[in-house]
Amino acid sequence: MIRRALLTALLATSLVQPAVSTPAPAPSYRDRLPEDEVIYFVLPDRFENGDPKNDTGGLKGDRLTTGFDPTAKGFYHGGDLKGLIKRLDYIQALGATALWVGPIFKNKAVQGPVGDESAGYHGYWITDFTQVDPHFGTNADFKALVDAAHARGMKVYMDIIANHTADVIKYRECAPDKPCAYRSRADYPYTRRGGIGGPAINPAFTGGNYDKLTDPIWAYTPYLPKGEEKVKVPAWLNDPVYYHNRGDSTFSTEDSQLGDFSGLDDLMTENPRVIAGMIEIYGKWIDDFGVDGFRIDTAQHVDAAFWRAFVPAMLARARANGIPNFHIFGEVFTDQMDPARLAEHTRAGGLPSVLDFAFARAVIDTVGGTAPTGELFRLFFADPVYEGGEAGARTLPTFLGNHDAGRFSQFVKKGFPTASDDELLKRVMLGHAMLLTLRGVPTIYYGDEQGFVSDGGDQLAREDMFGSKVAVYNDNKLLGTTKTTATPSFGTDNPIFKLIAELSRIRTSHRALTRGRQELRAWGNKPGLFAVSRFDPDTGKEVLIAFNTSTAPLSANVLVDQASTAFAPLHGRCAATASAPGSVRADLAPLDFIICEAK
Repeated sequence: MIRRALLTALLATSLVQPAVSTPAPAPSYRDRLPEDEVIYFVLPDRFENGDPKNDTGGLKGDRLTTGFDPTAKGFYHGGDLKGLIKRLDYIQALGATALWVGPIFKNKAVQGPVGDESAGYHGYWITDFTQVDPHFGTNADFKALVDAAHARGMKVYMDIIANHTADVIKYRECAPDKPCAYRSRADYPYTRRGGIGGPAINPAFTGGNYDKLTDPIWAYTPYLPKGEEKVKVPAWLNDPVYYHNRGDSTFSTEDSQLGDFSGLDDLMTENPRVIAGMIEIYGKWIDDFGVDGFRIDTAQHVDAAFWRAFVPAMLARARANGIPNFHIFGEVFTDQMDPARLAEHTRAGGLPSVLDFAFARAVIDTVGGTAPTGELFRLFFADPVYEGGEAGARTLPTFLGNHDAGRFSQFVKKGFPTASDDELLKRVMLGHAMLLTLRGVPTIYYGDEQGFVSDGGDQLAREDMFGSKVAVYNDNKLLGTTKTTATPSFGTDNPIFKLIAELSRIRTSHRALTRGRQELRAWGNKPGLFAVSRFDPDTGKEVLIAFNTSTAPLSANVLVDQASTAFAPLHGRCAATASAPGSVRADLAPLDFIICEAK
């Protein structure tokens, strides 16, 4: 039985009229549970340029020094925190109640091999964990963003990293900025220099007493390049002994946790000094800025013992600051529809929640492909495997595409390369309908609401919302509009924007769609009908949601509770009454959906 909750809905000032009446605002945004939110994920550099004076981050020189080149997809473009503040009206008009901000910490401006350099515009190459990157503004600007969001009843989630820092440490045995083979603990133990046959080092180290691990030359000979000996903050991060120093990860066996992620310096997160240091770093961001949650990058590449210490410390720090519902969710990247792999990180891995990559895969397969709707059944049937069971599954942030894998529209276009623009648009909208009505915490990737269609993942899926100067972005044909990314993309007339705004408000004004138990109703062995019911945790009122993933109309009897005898439409056309106790007729157009609330 889900505990009785406080009122949930936040009615945002909107350019789009809500589709349904909304209840009074919650007493405080702090009282909302994680599953009450609609999250909007944004990379600050690619959203809005509120202060052109900080475009170069205060650095002098060409793009290889400043990192700034608005014509290149892998460099800073000028977006910043003041730009985010400027566009909060837009984000709230979309119906978002929480803002997930890509990492804002000071980064190494440029890194990479000669001829293949790129910039830290994305925020994942941290050198100073205590300061906002000057390309984005100042710590005061971040405080202003959090305060402005809170004044609107919106939450702010920080994107954090504990697995690695920027690539600063180099190895004598490897060419700088080139691949460096991983060296295992068995072949290169911590107690020998340079391998089994090497001289003894760290004689008092017994495997757990990390204060006795003082000589870092076990696998490679790490060193700090001239001029970068003190580049990291806090200062303890400059000591190579706090890193694994074993070469690059292949993301298999032990190197998944002990290897450098694409050359980034891999922190020894099993070391108590590192654990305490990270708790100190991120606890202070909670203390000073009052943020509402953390998205944890590369969480699966950190040992579980770290999370079992870090997570309780962060939750306690948040409670001490009057934040009772602090949401922590980790990135466990996978391109498979594999709930068990995700769930193990909530059970054995020490994470309260994880991004629902299995959800993304299932919707890509069924809406962006021709997989049977039974795949969606298998996705949700596995919900009990998460820590906390089905209630735990409701806190998983769900999404369709992201800044790494690419946009949902890209996968739809790949799945149906000859489809008309109308069909592609309908499929993208159907995917968003699933995102905003099914269990989980819907997470919108910025630009999706404007019909952005990426050419691929990573840099190709990180388009500008302000007028872009990147040719490979501006030549893309968008969905639902004749515009391109060459002009600002903050309008509210795209049909995808309108649908997200409508469904966000339906969702946040119906507790069945936020906190409600989800019951599977219909699925099959081909594209077509998928249906679920969700139940208000207080009243027990049923909301039936049905989707048609096929290009043919369908009509079917759908199982409902016997007490649900009459229905009102929240979206689409619903049968007014049940056909018989426990059954209602659902008529669905191709690639369409309905939301029907029992009276």
